[in-house]
Amino acid sequence: MIFAEVYTDVLALILGAVFGSFINCMAWRIVHHESVMKGRSHCAVCGHPLSAGDLVPVFSYICLKGRCRYCGERISPRYMIVEVLNACAFLGIAVRYPLDPEIIRWMALTCVLLGLSLVDLDCQEIPDRFPAAGVVIWAATLPLMPESISHQLKSGLIGAAIVGGGLLAVSLIFEKVTGKEGLGGGDIKLFFVTGLYFGPWTGLVHLILSCIVGLICVGIMKAKKIPFGPAISIAAYICMLWGNDFTSWYFGLLQAV
Repeated sequence: MIFAEVYTDVLALILGAVFGSFINCMAWRIVHHESVMKGRSHCAVCGHPLSAGDLVPVFSYICLKGRCRYCGERISPRYMIVEVLNACAFLGIAVRYPLDPEIIRWMALTCVLLGLSLVDLDCQEIPDRFPAAGVVIWAATLPLMPESISHQLKSGLIGAAIVGGGLLAVSLIFEKVTGKEGLGGGDIKLFFVTGLYFGPWTGLVHLILSCIVGLICVGIMKAKKIPFGPAISIAAYICMLWGNDFTSWYFGLLQAV
């Protein structure tokens, strides 16, 4: 059992780095309006196609000293950072859910959240393909979860309606009353998706946690306005690991009051 868990953890690290590399490439192509499915990976500066040796997650960046092999231009450290972060995120999921088939759901969702966060940071927009992918993953992984499919459907749809639908209504009212732009449509769609995964109660905790993370990011970046997608994604990852614990603790406080 211990050997199997260690093997799973190591595999999670490797897969996390590999998928992190792919998501880096995918996000860059989406931002620069290139096809995600066609064409070889290439240097963002000189356009030279990259060989297999240039694409080994983390190690290629270190061996090349952060520079393109062909033109010598510096490669953004974001590529290696994202690979390491996704490897650590996958490891966290594997440790939290050892040898549990539901890690497939959470790892897949983590990839979606990471991709949309990178795109949102670059262009302040969450393309519809990311929430759509989230819905597909949620539906496809229903049989992997410990709860019955009927319970998951009921809980997920209620959570999506309350969190996503509630935010849409509040945003529309805010825009009509103040004449100012409310929450972005991509953010609302993302909350709809997380409502599917977390249900109504943990979904509400996720909403609160997203706001807290967003405020922390604003304070760190010292900016009046930042993309909200990364904050939503960070809060969603926290809820993947400890959502039920947070929910029990939070509503326990309310009952105590």
